[in-house]
Amino acid sequence: MVADGLHVLFCGINPGLMTAATGHHFARPGNRFWPVLHLSGFTPRLLKPAEQQELLSYGLGITNVVARATARADELTAEEYVEGGRLLTARVTRLWPRWLAVVGVTAYRAAFKERTARVGPQERTIGDTRVWVLPNPSGLNAHWTAATMAEEFARLRKAAQA
Repeated sequence: MVADGLHVLFCGINPGLMTAATGHHFARPGNRFWPVLHLSGFTPRLLKPAEQQELLSYGLGITNVVARATARADELTAEEYVEGGRLLTARVTRLWPRWLAVVGVTAYRAAFKERTARVGPQERTIGDTRVWVLPNPSGLNAHWTAATMAEEFARLRKAAQA
């Protein structure tokens, strides 16, 4: 789900089993990505995972840090994250999105060896691409509600439109 010159390239941790089975990003019913994307103003209506292709018309795309599907992200190894960060950097260098939005601070820390990173804009850039870390929309992330996630996603949306 990528193209050249996107406004924002969202980057999940890795495909869950439901995503792997359906071929649709953030497909698990408890995942809040699609509702938060809409609540934050990135999309004019709530999209279903099967409608992910519509994102390209809004200048948005989706990829992952690690390609291997797992039931839980904690099944990934440190080596997979680091290699995923290397491959993601190469992908961003090839596609040049305006913003790379890594969905999950733990994944960002592991993939880019930024142990103290926090949610929000990062100092790191990949060429001219700015980097923003967003909260993980998984239903397992109880620290963030859909409303507080939408606020953070909206901060990115406003920065991407500036």
